[in-house]
Amino acid sequence: MRVLLQRVTTAGVTVAGETVGRIDAGMLVLVGVGRDDDEATAQRLAERVAGYRMFGDADGKMNMDVRDAGGAALVVSQFTLAADTGKGRRPSFSSAAEPAIGRHLYERFVAALAAQGVPVATGRFGADMQVHLVNDGPVTFILNL
Repeated sequence: MRVLLQRVTTAGVTVAGETVGRIDAGMLVLVGVGRDDDEATAQRLAERVAGYRMFGDADGKMNMDVRDAGGAALVVSQFTLAADTGKGRRPSFSSAAEPAIGRHLYERFVAALAAQGVPVATGRFGADMQVHLVNDGPVTFILNL
């Protein structure tokens, strides 16, 4: 699994003009699921995301996680994060999980993140989504497992 974390002041996702998920301050979490991922991977990554210190403390140092900062997470599936971009000018998605497995592991990740005490909103798996955000900083990280 691969996630792209963006610290945001606000973020939302719409499908066909309908807002399906929205947060104020916190993190946008884009999730890509690969063929070799499993439930243990989803659990470990959720724990890592919940505890990832990307929010500033009173001194402005990144010493706080999303819970410490009182933030939330907007979690959006993004299979393009599983792409192989190693050669050529077109990505290959052969390393991405099949849709049914991808959905299951995405949902497992969301549940595991919520179980860590993080308020979670989501996009809609497999939908054509429009994601709107205000990146704070900008602060963006890629985490792999």
